[in-house]
Amino acid sequence: MIDEREWQETFAGSFRGDVKFGVSLKERTSLAIGGPCDVLAEPGEPVSLRNMLVVLERRGIPFLVIGGGTNVLVRDGGIDGVVISLRGLNRIEVIRESNADAELFVEAGTGLQRLVNFCKEKGYAGVEGLAGIPGTVGGAISGNAGSYGCEMKDVVVSVALMDSAARLDRLAAPAMRFGYRSSGVRQTDVVLSANIRLQRDEPQAVALRTEGFFNEKKKTQPLSERSAGCVFRNPAAGSAGRMIDEAGCKGMRVGGVEVSGLHANFFINRGSGTAADYLHLMDEVVSAVHRKFGVVLEPEIRVVGKA
Repeated sequence: MIDEREWQETFAGSFRGDVKFGVSLKERTSLAIGGPCDVLAEPGEPVSLRNMLVVLERRGIPFLVIGGGTNVLVRDGGIDGVVISLRGLNRIEVIRESNADAELFVEAGTGLQRLVNFCKEKGYAGVEGLAGIPGTVGGAISGNAGSYGCEMKDVVVSVALMDSAARLDRLAAPAMRFGYRSSGVRQTDVVLSANIRLQRDEPQAVALRTEGFFNEKKKTQPLSERSAGCVFRNPAAGSAGRMIDEAGCKGMRVGGVEVSGLHANFFINRGSGTAADYLHLMDEVVSAVHRKFGVVLEPEIRVVGKA
């Protein structure tokens, strides 16, 4: 593993950005759960990211991109290797605009809600339904985030990716293999940026729809609580949240983690929760739903790290 002295010697002059060692990932996840990582690196520009990936590949050091730290559960043993945050890559640029539509260049570390608000102010329609979804644009693309009939795949034109060997590629939307809360982005790929196309509308109309969706979410989802978003994918048979509710799981608790009383497909960290608590609660809920409906729920949340 690479320590602080080795990092300085290896990357002197070739990495611009922030680097920390032995960081608790509780500080970097929306759940406030997770053990430490060896290195937390936040490149300030794409060249630094590329330089880092070249060295990590050559030395066989594993890495993981966490985006905004949402939709992820880090196990209590933490993560070996380098955790990469792309929060420093957060540009939004209008690259083309007409009376009918506009195309934006958006870097992967851009907060998804910053993009939603940018579009609201400009009168760009197409992402209003994503209001209230946390995380970054890169994470939203990787998981094809969606809500109220709006998904990232609906607006993506192309995506720039870098693989673990620092090879760069740009894929048109059809090649991204978008599916329900999924894409063709591999765990060893890094989403760098995307071009997205939006329709032009009156800013007031876009703002009204955006705020309407956000207010609906506040009524039905625990947006202000420590959660990682939806825990389970919706099965073909219907809504995972409804099934968990009807199986009697609302309010069920293991240690410091509880099934939300507002939306049963959200698990809340009440302050002392651990990854072990969360995983145990997942097992209890899966068993209860299977007994009630004969359906085996599949995780939507990504589980990473060491037990």
